[in-house]
Amino acid sequence: MAHATPITVAHGDGIGPEIMAATLEVLQEAGARLAIETIEIGESVYKRGLSAGIAPESWESLRRTRVFLKAPITTPQGGGFKSLNVTVRKSLGLFANVRPCVSYHPFVATKHPAMDVVIVRENEEDLYAGIEHQQTDEVVQCLKLITRPGCEKIVRYAFEYARRNARKKVTCFTKDNIMKQTDGLFHRVFDEISKLYPDIQNEHWIVDIGAAKMADTPETFDVIVMPNLYGDILSDVAAQIAGSVGLAGSANVGDHAAMFEAIHGSAPRRAGLNMANPSGLLHGAIQMLVHIGQPDVATRVHNAWLRTIEDGIHTYDIFDESVSRQKVGTKEFARAIVDRVGKTPEKLKAVHYEPQADSGPPWKYTRAEPAAKGLVGIDVFIAWRDGTMNDLAAKIAHLGEPDMRLEMISNRGQKVWPGGLDETFTVDCCRCRYTPKEGGQISHRRIIALLDQVEKAGLDFVKTEHLYTFNGVPGFSLGQGQ
Repeated sequence: MAHATPITVAHGDGIGPEIMAATLEVLQEAGARLAIETIEIGESVYKRGLSAGIAPESWESLRRTRVFLKAPITTPQGGGFKSLNVTVRKSLGLFANVRPCVSYHPFVATKHPAMDVVIVRENEEDLYAGIEHQQTDEVVQCLKLITRPGCEKIVRYAFEYARRNARKKVTCFTKDNIMKQTDGLFHRVFDEISKLYPDIQNEHWIVDIGAAKMADTPETFDVIVMPNLYGDILSDVAAQIAGSVGLAGSANVGDHAAMFEAIHGSAPRRAGLNMANPSGLLHGAIQMLVHIGQPDVATRVHNAWLRTIEDGIHTYDIFDESVSRQKVGTKEFARAIVDRVGKTPEKLKAVHYEPQADSGPPWKYTRAEPAAKGLVGIDVFIAWRDGTMNDLAAKIAHLGEPDMRLEMISNRGQKVWPGGLDETFTVDCCRCRYTPKEGGQISHRRIIALLDQVEKAGLDFVKTEHLYTFNGVPGFSLGQGQ
């Protein structure tokens, strides 16, 4: 018998144990060669006082097997509990989230019978860095972090995925018409890397119109790559318009480990009722089988699932009297798939997975020569609720003299001084930009002196951001920027 691959399995919360049991039954009956290590995660671990929902000894299993098949979990509300998904993804460097969204027309209702889209989502940064602060009574912030290494890794992965799976086009979604620095970097890196793949078409869409096009005409797209937040939202949207979020699986892939799961939650109100559809977790497991070098089993499982769907054996969530023949529970659905192992669909397109070619050593980021970096100003965020913007300007305009000047004050990104409008609504945190009177650069020591003046003026500065140029190009938003 072929060597069994060690994997770590977590049965999760809510419907998790039921759909995991169904998934493992199908895998084992189809001949999957697995050496399973079971760990406990989720609600019970949170309640033992571990804020990440996972015990230290479970990390040892994950680091040993480097393959994680995970059922959904329940994260308790309040109490500072962390997202286990985010913790695992970032701790193990699982930078790529891969979510195929496929139509199974006419057996699963959809308005888009030709849909076959794969969303590749950056998995470690963006707003999901989770860096948030309350600055004043009225203002909180969340930092959106986009890095060049993060962009390069995910964009390269998307093009490699397309090439490996005979996909013809990779599309990038960003919002760089507004977020010119962060999303702008993602777009620029996409344009750079696309040149290395002349055999694959490439295009870019602004995310809002791209999302509208995906919802209306998904067959326009093939592989879509995007930053973390957009990818999280739009992969759920794509799965739903393909037929059901409950059918979609997800792979989280890094250079050294991978995690596979359903994209839906733990649905505690359905727990224990033998109703849940295990298809999402099963599809995640199919991705796992390909990843660990068992494409033969992945092919058998996926084709058996397709045959079950077209034979009309459906769980309650996709049951439709016009196409379904039998409504079944979780256990019965798994048994129906097992009964069809070795069969292929007659109407839906059969699948065939090939062994993945060795792509060589993991991609390694190469830092470019550092740019010429110039400190050309500072944005000082001041808590202010004691008057108008003109009142604030009168109080702080002289600060920084003789060599620095107050260039502008903005509120929620809109310039309100000089030349602000009375109609502009303002809150209690203002960005006050100081730059050298004669242009050029300033020193850190001069900035410290300015902040000392602000403090002596009795003002509360809650945050500062240095303004830098890189090779003479401003690395910050200008003027009235959005």
